[in-house]
Amino acid sequence: MLGMTEAMYYILLALCEPLHGYALMEAITAISRGRLVMGPGTLYGVLTRLRKEKLIALTEDDGRRKTYRLTPAGRAALQEEHARLTAMVEDGKWLQDEVNANG
Repeated sequence: MLGMTEAMYYILLALCEPLHGYALMEAITAISRGRLVMGPGTLYGVLTRLRKEKLIALTEDDGRRKTYRLTPAGRAALQEEHARLTAMVEDGKWLQDEVNANG
């Protein structure tokens, strides 16, 4: 997968442990330190896509709540995206050096 959306990335990141929808929304807010607050419409749309792409799987469905987990393919995609984002930040490090040099 080449370059995932921010929502996809944070859902996969939060699913490093199995979670149901509401807990997932809370985990995303916590992991992003409040920068990303995901509503149910976005969450469930992305969950459907991630399931279709076999990056997550349903582990429990008691009729009231569904619990999701990362698949091995999902973990690999998350690691690949993390490496891509890290490389992007490294590529832009000169900006901070320029700010520090120019005050």
